[in-house]
Amino acid sequence: QVQLVESGGGSVQAGGSLRLSCTASGRTVTNVDMAWFRQAPGNGREFVAAIRGGRTSRYYADSVKGRFTISRDNAKNMLSLQMNSLKSEDTALYYCAARPGTTTIVFASDTYNYWGQGTQVTVSS
Repeated sequence: QVQLVESGGGSVQAGGSLRLSCTASGRTVTNVDMAWFRQAPGNGREFVAAIRGGRTSRYYADSVKGRFTISRDNAKNMLSLQMNSLKSEDTALYYCAARPGTTTIVFASDTYNYWGQGTQVTVSS
């Protein structure tokens, strides 16, 4: 079992930055695929970024590429998402997700076993 707790959400003006963190407990996450998803009101859960377990491969949704950076600190069992140049369309509830390391596509939310409770990001224009 892996428990995930997100933090770092908040309200910011367009063009600003936020850094989200996800702390994992229950097992080490060195070989665990980890990802960020988001869900805006009335929309489905959307892939944002992912990083594979045991490797440095990173993946981003086109909508955030060049603005967001995903990283992990295995020593601290922590996943982060640095979000720069935020836009109003980035407003959503952001979730951290994890699954045992696989070669499965990273952007399918139903392939992740563990989820945090979410942290709200609100960007005002």
